[in-house]
Order: sequence, then structure tokens, then C-alpha cells
Amino acid sequence: MAYLAEIPYGAYWSTPFARWQGALANLHSVELAAHVAKGELDRRGIDPGCFDFGVLGISVPQKHSFYGFPWLAALIGARDATGPAIGQACATSVRCLLTGAQEIEVGQTDAALLVACDRTSNGPHIYYPNPAGPGGLGAHENWVMDNFSCDPNGGHAMVTTAENVAAKHGIGTEEQHELVLRRTEQYRAALADDRAFQRRYMVSPMEVPTPNFRKTAMVLDGDEGVTLSTAEGLARLKPVLKDGTVTFGGQTHPADGNAAIIVASADRAREMSANPKIRVRILGFGSGRADAAYMPEATIPAARAALKQAGLGIADMDAINSHNPFALNDILFARETGADANRMNNYGCSLIWGHPQGPTGMRSIIELIEELALRGGGNGLFEGCAAGDTSMAVVINVSDG
Repeated sequence: MAYLAEIPYGAYWSTPFARWQGALANLHSVELAAHVAKGELDRRGIDPGCFDFGVLGISVPQKHSFYGFPWLAALIGARDATGPAIGQACATSVRCLLTGAQEIEVGQTDAALLVACDRTSNGPHIYYPNPAGPGGLGAHENWVMDNFSCDPNGGHAMVTTAENVAAKHGIGTEEQHELVLRRTEQYRAALADDRAFQRRYMVSPMEVPTPNFRKTAMVLDGDEGVTLSTAEGLARLKPVLKDGTVTFGGQTHPADGNAAIIVASADRAREMSANPKIRVRILGFGSGRADAAYMPEATIPAARAALKQAGLGIADMDAINSHNPFALNDILFARETGADANRMNNYGCSLIWGHPQGPTGMRSIIELIEELALRGGGNGLFEGCAAGDTSMAVVINVSDG
């Protein structure tokens, strides 16, 4: 099927991603996302007042984030716009895209702004009062660190889900490292010719503001804190868990950043497009869930559901991008679906450029659109797993209008 909602070509952006505790560590993620959105909309000649609906994707709470999208809308001058805040861990971006597409499908709006942002740095420390507890003591958690290390549905860490999948499917460290080197090579392709590919969509150079947004603290010209792995460097790494297979080189790193996509009716999409001859259609969505503590497996049913809704098969995909918190995600996905792991993520992926959670998938979807545009069109699939052993996927088509 094809949804009524389309993505105006070029009506999207992503900041560089900065490794946690880096350049974006002390900036409020919602305020930064609004600051960036206001500038990017202005650069494209899009009046924020044209939006009456939007979605804020966020998975790490920030001060006042209770007010969600309406607050962000007010910050950018879209004062009549309303909409929800959505948090679905690493699947947040696809869920935002689906929510915006559904709103257009039922005629509630003809243009929606989808903004995803997160700051894994300096995550909140939360105290939950319990006057009936011993001595009146409550419970507490470090939102980021504690949830990385403990899924309440089993008490296991994220990396344990990867090791469970590695053991079940016989995926060793050497095979994971081989794919890391391929992913590093693909990321280098995005850096070629003075980052020509990334400059197609990235806010670059990005003037990083001070926390009060009155001055420029520094300038980021590309992702910060990326490690470009070598065979020699990977060979020196030991698995994170005893008797495990996943090294620090075989998994992504937490990061900070934001990204945004506009979805609109076909007519409005042509009006907002940087090139009305290029049409970006949404063909299908899917979600899935694996057994407890086998998170990387969830991408397979999600992708199959999205492909089924699109009426296409894996062989019909001209490009495939993934959120791969672990290298073994792509190895397993390729084995189970028939995709070529070496031809996935041709210009980079979260394994290399990092994982701010909420906006991670949105950046990857944007890169998928740009890769298909460079090819002259075609079908693309994005899939990625998320906390709770879940996953979401989306199929898009890029063509000459």
C-alpha cells in the first residue's frame, strides 16, 4: 500500500551526533531541537505557522519535557500546533513517522513536523517517593545508566540480549569485527569529498550554542567522538562479558543530538520540496517483538510486517538501513532475510556514528532517502530494535515525481 502522507524531499535534517559527555552534553535537548528546527525551517523558507500538528520524540526526560510538542512548537513560532510526545526507546523515530502519517491519513492535518531529540549525557537521577517504605524511603534510578543495565522484564543488561543471540545463532567475535570494519568503510564513504553525502542533510557546520542560547560556544563540522576502527585495534579488544563475544568495538556508543522530518499530503509535499521532481512515498510500517532477552531478533518480524504491508519482498529493496546497537544485529538480519549484510548501511549507521536513542532512526531514514535519491530512485527499508525486545520498520519509495 502507499500512505497518503509523503516526505517532501529535503524537508528534513539532523544535527551531527556527539558522543555523550561531549559538545552537546550540557544543552537542554528540547530547547536545542527547537533552536535547530527554527533555523532549518527558515533556511528552507518554511513558515513554522503552517503546522497545526507535530510529534516530539524523546526517550530521556529533560526539565519541562512534560509539556512536550506544544512547548517545542511555541519555541519555533508554531503557536497553533499541537500533538503528542512519544517515547519508544530506540524505535521512537519510526513511531513518530507512523503517527504523523496516520494523522494525514485520516485528514486531521496536511503537514506535520516530526522532531526527535535526546541527550543521553547527564541523564536525570529520579527519586520516587514512598512514604510507606522503611523509614519513609522511596526508590531511585539513574534514568540512562540503570536502564542500560537492567531490563525489568528479566533483570538483564542490553548487552546480554546480544550475547544470547550470539550464542543461539553461532555469531562469533571475528565475524562481528569483520562487519564493523565494513561499517567503518561505509561511514568513510559519507566523509568523502569533504563530507559531501552528510552535507546533503546535516546541519553543518553547526554552531553549538551556550546553555542560555545567547552565544556560540563552539562549531561542530560533523559527528564528534566517532571511533574509526582498524583490524589491529579490534583484535586487541576483549569481550565485555566474561565468555562473551561482543566487544566495545562491536557495539554502538551513547550520544546526543536531534533530527526532524516533515510529512505532508502530496500537494503540500510538492510545495515544501527542495526538488518537486523527487517524490518520497511511505509504503509500509511494521513492528515486532522477540522473546525476552533476545532483542536483536525483533527486527526480523518487524521488517517482514513492513514489507508485507508494502506488498514487496526483501529482494525488491534497493537500499537497507538499520539501527544496529550491535554488529551482530545486521549479521542475524542478513542470515534470516536473505539481505546482503555488506550492502546494508552504505553511508553509515548508528553502530559507527552513535546512538542518541530518540533521533537515531530518524537520521538513518534520512540517509536512506538520500541514498535512494543518489541512485535515481528505488525502494528502501529501515529497521531497528528497541528496549523491551521490540522493533519497528518502515518501507519507503523514492522516485521522479
